Amino acid sequence: MDVADEVVCDKGAHSRAVLRELREHGFRTYFSEPERGDQSWIDQQAERDAVYANRRRIRGARGLGLLRKRGELLERTFAHAYDTGGMRRIYLRGHKNILKRVLIHGSAFNLGLMMRHLVGVGTPRGFQGRSAALITLSIRLRTTIATALGAPPSLSRCRRFNGRSRREMGLRRSLLRIATCTTCC
Repeated sequence: MDVADEVVCDKGAHSRAVLRELREHGFRTYFSEPERGDQSWIDQQAERDAVYANRRRIRGARGLGLLRKRGELLERTFAHAYDTGGMRRIYLRGHKNILKRVLIHGSAFNLGLMMRHLVGVGTPRGFQGRSAALITLSIRLRTTIATALGAPPSLSRCRRFNGRSRREMGLRRSLLRIATCTTCC
């Protein structure tokens, strides 16, 4: 099992002891540093070396890139879940129920990311709109090809049923309604 050798955190986790301990265990740290002013390093050489090494790393190109990536992947996700998603104010009793709600909310967000990556759409409604557009496109393409080959179009409004049964025509009408309205109203 591979273990990561770099740790990226925000300034809330920045402390001398944490940086020293992570350095002793062989991790490279990229912690944002809070504004603290001048520091006193009396009898804390190991902590000073860890803090200065972290400071040097976060100012480099790789450190800035990692901190930017952390902000993009984590901060935006939590901002979306808590502010836009309504998790900032949650009205549930009991810590267990709140944890369940956060787990479901996070899982739904991750499912949306996976759908967006695999299919190109992140919500079921968006997927419904895409499938309806695909059905419409296939019907129009078939009609265009049939017209180009000289056959009468299958969805012609000139003739009442165009030689088809009422059941087939009802099915075609419902497909057209779905294809033109993404909410199925």
